[in-house]
Order: sequence, then structure tokens, then C-alpha cells
Amino acid sequence: MSERPEVDPAAAPATGDGGGGAGSGHGQGRGGPEAFTDRQSALVPEEMANRIARVASAHKAIDVRVLDLRSIVSYTDYFIICSGNTDRQTRAIHDAIRQELKDSQGLLPRRVEGDREARWILMDYLDCVVHVFTPDARDYYRLEQLWGEAPARVYE
Repeated sequence: MSERPEVDPAAAPATGDGGGGAGSGHGQGRGGPEAFTDRQSALVPEEMANRIARVASAHKAIDVRVLDLRSIVSYTDYFIICSGNTDRQTRAIHDAIRQELKDSQGLLPRRVEGDREARWILMDYLDCVVHVFTPDARDYYRLEQLWGEAPARVYE
């Protein structure tokens, strides 16, 4: 990954180490305008994927899956795919994931798409890309079939 997700300075004070820090995984050696905290550097991509899946599940997401793309693509490590029964529920799942990562790690997604229509909300945390679908949109786009060669696990 070439960049890290945005950091909310109000949620996480800077440590002054210039970014990355020990154990920061993909962010090592990459400075930049973002301020990183020790809490952020401790969250590796697999832990982030698990935390996102946990939050989605806790907010009644259905069929939560984590796809491991590390050996397939270079632009991300994990896809987290889940569904909400309605557009209102997909928004609530999106809001909960965003708030959890902001509060616990000071992380904001680099980009969010689809949050207005809420049929397919994409949240790009660079190392993890979150897809929150309504059931009809998930059936239509069939990401699990598209990435069928990726190791996947169902999160319950």
C-alpha cells in the first residue's frame, strides 16, 4: 500500500515519530502528513479485518465474510463483505465500523462510496476494503464469486 488511511487528529494525538513506527506493517518507512499513534501502529491488517467483521456482526450484518487477498492483489490485503437487510441497516453498519475505527485507532477511511444510496457502501482503509451490501446488490455484484480463488472465512 502506498498510503495509510486518514487519521483524525482529534481522536488520536500524534506521537511525533514521523509516521509508521515499529510494527506498523504496510505503513513502515512511509512518512506523510498523517499523525500516527502507538495504537494505530499496533493494528495490523489482519487484526483490522477481524475488528471490522466483529463490529459488522455486532450490528446485525448478515453473511459476514473476510477474503484474504494478500497473495492475489497488491492494492489491499483483505475484503470484508457483509450485508444489511435494508439500506438503513447498511448505513448503520457503515456508521458503526467508521466510529469504531475512529474511536479506537483514530483511523478514517481514505475513501467512502455509496453511502447516500446505501445499496453498496465501500469503505477503503487501504489494507482493508469493506463492502456493505443490501441483499439484492450483493446478489447482483457477486464479489465472492469474482474473488473465488481467495481464501475466505465466514465470521459469525
